[in-house]
Amino acid sequence: MDRLSHDGNLLRAPAAEDRIALDPAFGTRFMLFVDTEEEFDWNAPFSRTAHGVTALDGLARGQAFFAAAGVRPVYVTDYPVVDSDAAADMMGRWLADATADIGAHLHPWVNPPHVEEVTAANSYVGFLPETVERAKLEFLCQRIAERFGRRPIAYRAGRYGVGPNSARLLEVAGFRLDSSVRSRFDYSAQHGPDFRGLPQNPYWTGPNRTLVELPLSTAFVGLLRSGGERLYRATQGMGPMAGAMARARMLSRVPLTPEGVSSREAIQAIDALIAEGVRVLNFSFHSPTLEPGHAPYVRNEGDRTAFYRWWDAVLNHLARRNILPATLDQLLNAVPARRRACQAA
Repeated sequence: MDRLSHDGNLLRAPAAEDRIALDPAFGTRFMLFVDTEEEFDWNAPFSRTAHGVTALDGLARGQAFFAAAGVRPVYVTDYPVVDSDAAADMMGRWLADATADIGAHLHPWVNPPHVEEVTAANSYVGFLPETVERAKLEFLCQRIAERFGRRPIAYRAGRYGVGPNSARLLEVAGFRLDSSVRSRFDYSAQHGPDFRGLPQNPYWTGPNRTLVELPLSTAFVGLLRSGGERLYRATQGMGPMAGAMARARMLSRVPLTPEGVSSREAIQAIDALIAEGVRVLNFSFHSPTLEPGHAPYVRNEGDRTAFYRWWDAVLNHLARRNILPATLDQLLNAVPARRRACQAA
């Protein structure tokens, strides 16, 4: 293979030889990434200033719940949160206690340097000019290092907004893992990336293949799920028929998240992904969901109770399927030595 035939771009499907065969002893495991971010009005235009970092009691309660369940979350954390003394102090204790890991999460509209216009299109950092993406990423990495004594090695772009330069910039910045690819989703109509056709299992990315991509997990469920992504894409052009097929449990797309997904659907998705041979079930949600009133999914205390009931049901099902939690270190240790990128002829 000519090294120039694939540049490791996160918007391209990996070459066959870039797919990662995890250590068999790792088995099938699950991980939790929390998009740890400021609170803002999800229905309002993006703003550099209209936000807060106040949902810390909810974040602490969530951490206690997951620690008790033996789950070590990866808090991919954006600039307003890491810049908050109270948040950084609390999360620093979790890091010191080895009950959580801290990664990076870049919302460009609130991440210095503030040089771009704040627009919906510019909310995807990977589609900003390369110099701007690089500067924002380095500013965030330095702030995390100042707060926690180490640079982050795990990354998720805000709004899953990686672009053609992102993998290369992440390699240069010293990241070892990215989890921005939301397989089976297409955000191109919203100025964002198109992840259709990308894998569910980890693979090497970046020009030097030193960066592991761990996609977020999404399953197709229903009687027609064997038709997979191609059939799902076709149904999306059928207008009301697509919704009718989902309601009839014929075919629907289910990401592994408690946000807008029932526990029944999530359990179906878990089983479907295991049947597909997915080795790492990658769960995620947004940190403001942990405190009522900050995200669409948890508006009141009843919603928060339902959020934890969702996790009780899902964790119990994972235990029944003998799917254990994995830490960031355990996953990276299960990745074999990277293949050497083929030299250009």
